[in-house]
Amino acid sequence: MNDTGSVTIEAALALSSLVLVGALMVSGLVTLADYIAAVDAAGAAARAHAIGIEYTPPRGTVDIAHDGELVRAVAKVPSPLGTMEAEAVYPAEKP
Repeated sequence: MNDTGSVTIEAALALSSLVLVGALMVSGLVTLADYIAAVDAAGAAARAHAIGIEYTPPRGTVDIAHDGELVRAVAKVPSPLGTMEAEAVYPAEKP
C-alpha cells in the first residue's frame, strides 16, 4: 500500500477545519456585538423619542410606536449570521 501524500492531505483537511471553526467563532462574536448594538440603539431611540428628540441610529433601522403612555422602539441591525433585533420600552414624558 502506498501512503505517499496521505499526511499532506490530512494536514490540509485539519487546517481547513481549524480555519472554518475560527471563522465561525469570529462570526459568532461579531453577531453578539451586533445584538448588543441593537439593544443599545433600541434603548437610546426609545429614550430620545420619549423626551421629544429625534434619534438616528449609527447602524441599522429603528421603528418607533406609541403604546398609550409608553414609547416602544424596535431596532434591527444586520450581522453576519442574520439580522439582530431588540426592543425597548420607555415611559413618555408629560409636557
